[in-house]
Amino acid sequence: MSGAIIAENVSSDAPDPVPEVPKVVQSGIAGIPTPVATRKRVFSGIQPSGDSHIGNYLGAIRNWVVQQEQYDNVFCIVNLHALTLPTTPAQLISNSIEMTNVLLAAGIDPAKSILFLQSDVREHSELCWLLGSVCTFGELSRMTQFKDKSSGKGDESITSALFFYPVLQAADILLYDTDLVPVGDDQKQHIELARDIAQRFNGRYDGGLVVPHPDIKASGARIMALDDPTRKMSKSVGGPNSCIYLVDDADTITRKIKRAVTDSGSVVESTPDKPALTNLLTIYSLFSGDSISDIVQRFDGKGYGAFKTELAEVVVTGLAPIQKRLMELSANHDIARSVLDDGADRARDTAARTMERVRNRMGIIIDHG
Repeated sequence: MSGAIIAENVSSDAPDPVPEVPKVVQSGIAGIPTPVATRKRVFSGIQPSGDSHIGNYLGAIRNWVVQQEQYDNVFCIVNLHALTLPTTPAQLISNSIEMTNVLLAAGIDPAKSILFLQSDVREHSELCWLLGSVCTFGELSRMTQFKDKSSGKGDESITSALFFYPVLQAADILLYDTDLVPVGDDQKQHIELARDIAQRFNGRYDGGLVVPHPDIKASGARIMALDDPTRKMSKSVGGPNSCIYLVDDADTITRKIKRAVTDSGSVVESTPDKPALTNLLTIYSLFSGDSISDIVQRFDGKGYGAFKTELAEVVVTGLAPIQKRLMELSANHDIARSVLDDGADRARDTAARTMERVRNRMGIIIDHG
């Protein structure tokens, strides 16, 4: 899908309402609905912004891959959200295919999960408009990310889409009877808004929407920039060495890591007063599978240079299989297109049921018989 500020309409402790229609999971590539009693549904959306980096991978995609065995997963390339910033048709198409390839290369399995393009399921746009009737101007104006992205810009240069996109995000989530939404802490405010919208809708129209919960991981939720450990890793902010892209070669990765800022002193440790080292240790831990305490012990007395050299090797090794698969997928865009087409067909089954329920509750459907 910035520091989180919880929306003022805080959720109550009352039990979350459930929809009348029982949840289903799409079973296999054919997408045959099968009743499910225990698996929770997880919705994850990612913008096709191009040039994915290890912050995207370690902070979100890696966890999505691991959770495929635990949950009924719906993964969405949110290309409508990408329209909040200037882009061209050719760039948007290219970025959407590229993001699909990244997810597939990282391990998203379309036989286990649904992967689709947001614009291919028109119910997202319809539900966004309907939910706008139960979301207030005040709620949207308090969104931290809108304030950050619009700060210093004149009103004429800020699109209404940038202001309204949290409602579309809520529609994305609520369309699929979502239980959990994996997000970084900076997106928690938006999930709270989705919860408020769902609860307000349910109160006004006597139920119908599942109220989701944020799923924030204890570690790796925010990978910080290599040149500034106070900022989240991003391709749009920072210098050329601020982030490591998934397609960077071994020499580039090594150079960027060796130029990464460090904290004062020479001891490799993770402490509150060493945010730069803590960030690098987190990257090492997530790529290697080793605990941070084990890594700290391994480099006791060795200094930053030895640590950075080995960290570079760990990152290069960890990205190698993803890069190999990315090259294969990039050579044949028909694979991504086929996966997205199949995923959209399967996503529409659930989206259509939700929209029928919502239309009936709101009085949009009129029986002419």
